[in-house]
Amino acid sequence: MDEAKKKNRIPINEEQKETPPSAEEALKLEIEGLTAQLADAQKEAAVNLDGWQRERAEFSNYKKRVERDQCLMRQEITGTIVKKYLVILDDLELALKDRPMDPAGEAWASGIALICKKLYTILESEGIERIFENKVPFDPNIHEAISHEENEAFESGEVIEVFRQGYKLGDRTLRPAMVRVAK
Repeated sequence: MDEAKKKNRIPINEEQKETPPSAEEALKLEIEGLTAQLADAQKEAAVNLDGWQRERAEFSNYKKRVERDQCLMRQEITGTIVKKYLVILDDLELALKDRPMDPAGEAWASGIALICKKLYTILESEGIERIFENKVPFDPNIHEAISHEENEAFESGEVIEVFRQGYKLGDRTLRPAMVRVAK
């Protein structure tokens, strides 16, 4: 042999020779490899499940937020439109306060009363409540005081009389009730 080839040659000891693994050792190595793959797959599945659950919760919150926003927008639109018609309802109520007593006028007044009743029914179907109670504590959120009077029949701060009805839509006051309040 050539001198250069002899230098590059590494002597092999008997201990360095690889012996093929036994079937038991091969099975053990394969099980360890599969166990590692299973652990990796389980970790990836857990990460995917966590991500999916987070996305599902975010989507659920998004849907709730959109529904709430739509409800608020619907209430806002309803309130804006209804406010315009409340003035007409006030005029009809004023017309009914001075009902004519003659038979011809009574038929007219009954027609006006029927129109008012239909309007109240429509308002109630839209979730609008009237604020028209007496003997309740004055609440600046739903009442507008036009006068304060001494009155022994009422406690201080109670509503004596409602001059103009107020209206609420849910928790929101569309128009406060105009009231007289006891001192």
